[in-house]
Amino acid sequence: MTAGVHSKLEHTPISFFTTAMGAFGLSLAARAGGFEVASSVVGAVATALLVILFAVFALKFLRHRAAVVAEWSHPVKLAFFPAASISLLLMASFLHPIAPEAARPVWLLGAALQGVLTVVVISAWISHRAFGPGQLSPAWFIPAVGNVMAPFGGIPLGYIEFSWYFFAVGILFWLVLLTLVFNRLIFHDPMPGKLRPTIVILIAPPALAFLTWVQFHNGSIDAAARVLINLGYFFTALVALQMPAILRLPFALSFWALSFPLAAITIASFRFAELTGSLVHLVMGYGLLAVLAIVLAVLTVHTARAIVSGAVFQPD
Repeated sequence: MTAGVHSKLEHTPISFFTTAMGAFGLSLAARAGGFEVASSVVGAVATALLVILFAVFALKFLRHRAAVVAEWSHPVKLAFFPAASISLLLMASFLHPIAPEAARPVWLLGAALQGVLTVVVISAWISHRAFGPGQLSPAWFIPAVGNVMAPFGGIPLGYIEFSWYFFAVGILFWLVLLTLVFNRLIFHDPMPGKLRPTIVILIAPPALAFLTWVQFHNGSIDAAARVLINLGYFFTALVALQMPAILRLPFALSFWALSFPLAAITIASFRFAELTGSLVHLVMGYGLLAVLAIVLAVLTVHTARAIVSGAVFQPD
């Protein structure tokens, strides 16, 4: 292995797993919109991408363990580790309709990893290390997102009680972190440029909570479901107002934070339309799906260029 390849491997960031999250998100959103062929193609690409990412990070752990430890010790990068388990949970959701028995071990592995990472990450947050307000960002929502995401695949597979556990933990820490993040955004210095796209993550928890809540209640749209999906729309509108400033920033892997939350609110819109017959929500779903497809295409092009140029492998 050449020195250049060694360097790229050492500096491959854990946030690369958000690319798999975005790809699976597009696949599931396309399925929700009725585009089965497109969903299957994108899902297959996402699966291959996830396999490659796990292989790369396994090799990184073997050859550059200090670099992995450094990321784990970093107050921002730490929150991106559960992106790996979330990707597995999304893969299980993609597989379930076409290969339910293959989906089961994938979900179990993803759920186990998510459960461990949630406890360990939150333990690291409350340990002796001191975190400053400037180190807090919406990326800290990622562990909570994974917990709210787990029931989405777990309920159809019959893991009801496990799903309630993940949902309870996810909702609790979504509310706790929402308070902390808004305090940081309002009363402290603006986030650094690379972290500003992570504000889009605000959309994901309520959108996913809506989807799982509806699953728990057999497709019933009650008051809680309406509260959750409308909170998703509120954060979508809030983020939309921030997008002109965000899009002027230089590309970084953190821009992939735009993808999965947008997929979550897209799927939620289609699901609400399906259960209520709402034409407005159906139109919103197709509009959001079109935006999501464009976002993924643009992100893929920019990421490919950054990989070729080596820009994403530069140490922070």
